[in-house]
Amino acid sequence: MNIDQPNCQLEQIASYLDGELDNGACRLFEAHLKECSHCAFELAGQRRLLGALDSVLSSGSTLSLPKNFAHIVATNAESDMSGLRERREHGRALQLCALLVAASLALLGMAARAYVYNFVLAVGRPVTAGFDLVWTTIYDAATGFTIISRVLSKGFAPGSEIGGLLAFILLAFAVLLLSRLIASYHRTRFIE
Repeated sequence: MNIDQPNCQLEQIASYLDGELDNGACRLFEAHLKECSHCAFELAGQRRLLGALDSVLSSGSTLSLPKNFAHIVATNAESDMSGLRERREHGRALQLCALLVAASLALLGMAARAYVYNFVLAVGRPVTAGFDLVWTTIYDAATGFTIISRVLSKGFAPGSEIGGLLAFILLAFAVLLLSRLIASYHRTRFIE
């Protein structure tokens, strides 16, 4: 028996037995049966099964069924759901679903851990570098203004808090004026 033939047509056996194949397909299948012992064996087995079913079903059955047999079976099938209606069964089903969700999330998490970690690092590094730059700039500017204001306040009016405040305001005004002058210079130079 040659079972491993790549051109076996087992799916066409039922169509052949039911007479659903057209003449060309039927001739091709019969030619295939002459070459393939596996398909011929399957066809003979299905013919034996159909013959046995036909002989059992054609002989008169001594078992009498009630007139509403289908209705009785359907009613019993619908009402015999007691195992599924108990609270304990619902709780057990809910626990099983929660366990399956946790297991699938754990497996997905383990599989995607490297991707998530690399993504967080790729996004996090520039963001933290930007925050670090802004923080360092603000801290250095505030420290510089504090030191300069202390030096200037002591130089102009030693011991006077109002003099120190005025010196700081004057310094801030000078820095703003200087930045405006520099920006104006660059704008006029760019226009020319």
